[in-house]
Amino acid sequence: MANAPRALLTRLFQAAVHAADPAACVPQHLPPIPPMPPGRTFVVGAGKAAAAMARAVEDHWPGALSGLVVTRYGHGVPCGRIEVVEAAHPVPDEAGQAAAARMLAVLWGLTSDDLVLVLISGGGSALLALPWEGVTLADKQVVNRALLKSGAGIGEMNCVRKHLSAIKGGRLAIAAYPARVVTLVISDVPGDDPAVVASGPTLADPTTCEEALAILDKYRIEAPHHVRAVLASGVSETPKPGDVRFAHCETHVIATARGSLAAVAEAARAAGVTPLILGDAIEGEAREVAKVMAGIATSCARHGEPACPPCVLLSGGETTVTVRGQGRGGRNAEFLLALAVALNGEAGVHALAGDTDGIDGTEDNAGAFLADDTLARALGLGLDAAARLADNDGYGFFAALGDLVVTGPTRTNVNDFRAIYIAGHPR
Repeated sequence: MANAPRALLTRLFQAAVHAADPAACVPQHLPPIPPMPPGRTFVVGAGKAAAAMARAVEDHWPGALSGLVVTRYGHGVPCGRIEVVEAAHPVPDEAGQAAAARMLAVLWGLTSDDLVLVLISGGGSALLALPWEGVTLADKQVVNRALLKSGAGIGEMNCVRKHLSAIKGGRLAIAAYPARVVTLVISDVPGDDPAVVASGPTLADPTTCEEALAILDKYRIEAPHHVRAVLASGVSETPKPGDVRFAHCETHVIATARGSLAAVAEAARAAGVTPLILGDAIEGEAREVAKVMAGIATSCARHGEPACPPCVLLSGGETTVTVRGQGRGGRNAEFLLALAVALNGEAGVHALAGDTDGIDGTEDNAGAFLADDTLARALGLGLDAAARLADNDGYGFFAALGDLVVTGPTRTNVNDFRAIYIAGHPR
């Protein structure tokens, strides 16, 4: 029975990923083939799920089509009619820049008889790296790296990215005008605002250059002088709501963290475990979120409130990590290490936290496991959990214990998944 909590948590994580599988969610949201005259159908897209989404389109689209999508290295799948390009994430590279430029070139000159099917998922912002005139790819790499370490939220990061881009913040749809544009979105952002996913390449953008500049100032981002000059001038302002060129655009969010949590809750009930969904859009510093959830888990374990064991606390969203140390680790490893410190070996409490795309930050793991004996085993190896947390070394801590969750690319992405399983009986 020693491995029963880990086996249960693994099944719940798998249920979360399966609920957002493009093969299951894309076909039911495909638009009907346009009426005669038929025009042409182009498929473009970006994100960690883009290749799997493209494959789902090919498998279920009855008419002719062609296209180009860009996904992260290692996340591609074979497609016959849609070209798949792999590029870097989370810091953009030349492959992503070249793919974005080709994508825009394909869309210029379309007519109202044409259909553009846009496949968007998390990670698309870095993968569609086409800098605004006067901004270089190196500039975007510098700003991206700084934002990733700053503790900025995903909405704030994408506000900056939109205003330094020639394709994001609605500009992809503007390039396709007057064609019909149908966007399918697998959401990886808290709140599921499609304008935030991949920096909303087909949606009007209410944010401003002034706001982007304020975000750089807020987090003390040392952006190159000419980058700040572009933002200060307002020359890279994005197209706004009400622009008539968005009149033929429609957007459908087809998979979310909320949907995955609902599927997980059903799986937990089937296993005889009471699920309690704490929220699908939880944000904040990973270690601070961990403290709150440790308190709830402890209350369940000791008092049977707000849920009586056996129960599982479920949550989604995207925490942040302000990097101050030199260690390795994504936000899920950081969350779990902080949770371990806060729980201090509370009996009967186990947890799994992982990114549903299979990649925790920039590491090779999806996340990690936490057991009620984690601190004891760490002590036996000479590992100081609090010191590792101070050094942002969640990856190193759980790797040493053999408790990393390694799935490889899942080719979907509905953000982070957290499950805290309370197996014991209230005191």
